[in-house]
Amino acid sequence: MSPSSPRFLTLADVAEILNVTVRQVYALVRSGDLRGIQIGGRGQWRIENDQLEDYIARQYARAESHDLSDEEAPDEVTSER
Repeated sequence: MSPSSPRFLTLADVAEILNVTVRQVYALVRSGDLRGIQIGGRGQWRIENDQLEDYIARQYARAESHDLSDEEAPDEVTSER
């Protein structure tokens, strides 16, 4: 983590980085796919930068494993036009 980047990110920060909505980030946190903490009296969510990087790495690994299984599986999908 560079000295200029914050340790904790808001849901809006994460949404901007991932180019998704804040609701989608909230769903990821609530489901446990993306680890976060609640702070303050109003329970605002914060995501540690390292947790976001871990999440991204897991998604790349998941995509790669899907690619490998797609190569091994017979092509059963047909296109209807």
